[in-house]
Amino acid sequence: MTRVTIKDLRDARYCLAGVRPWFLRHGLDWQAFLNSGIDADRLRATGDALVEPVITIAEQREASDGGR
Repeated sequence: MTRVTIKDLRDARYCLAGVRPWFLRHGLDWQAFLNSGIDADRLRATGDALVEPVITIAEQREASDGGR
């Protein structure tokens, strides 16, 4: 299962000042995300298409580093 991290958000060039309120609006724990990332499926469950580029980056990262 793909895990999205803060690095993936940065690599997607998303504005972190805007992402934190987005997490709160969707009932997601920002601090838990910072500490350990979040499952891509949980992000997809929000129904927001803006998560797809970040998930793609996370999938590419995991594929290139063997899922570590």
